[in-house]
Amino acid sequence: MKRSVIMLGCALLAGPAFAQSAGETTGVSSALGISPSTADFVKEVAISDMFEIEAGKLAQAKGNADEKAFALQMVSDHTKTSTELKGLVSDGKVKAELPTALDVSHQSKLDKLRRERGKDFSLEFNSMQASAHKGAVSLFERYAKSGDNPDLKDWAGQTLPALKHHLEMAQDLSRKK
Repeated sequence: MKRSVIMLGCALLAGPAFAQSAGETTGVSSALGISPSTADFVKEVAISDMFEIEAGKLAQAKGNADEKAFALQMVSDHTKTSTELKGLVSDGKVKAELPTALDVSHQSKLDKLRRERGKDFSLEFNSMQASAHKGAVSLFERYAKSGDNPDLKDWAGQTLPALKHHLEMAQDLSRKK
């Protein structure tokens, strides 16, 4: 019994440390409200921007009028944040590697969108956008609150209002279906 209590205590104490080292991809950090590391934040933001730009281009070609208008703003806004993030890294204010391609999860989502047409495209696109922006708001809130790089932390806080607006717009798209 005593051994079980000790093991449980160790597991609980190790949880937050493991969550940070496991990165954002596990979802553990998000669930626990732990700020991502700078490297994880940069990676997630860069991949998210790439995904939003590519998904937006697809929606401009395949979506209805509301989705096309939303997609136009997503391409514009996420191109801007991508450029700003690259600037922070290239200026040396942020020490992190920028990914050059989508991860498997985001590539799979994009591939699925490419295959969909009509109402199926709309349902999938709208659902993905609401989910992606909900995750982005959480990511940016956690980094803006507790991030370890002051310049990136400030940028995250300044970017957050636009992401919250994107989330509202994405949720409106989902309701209109």
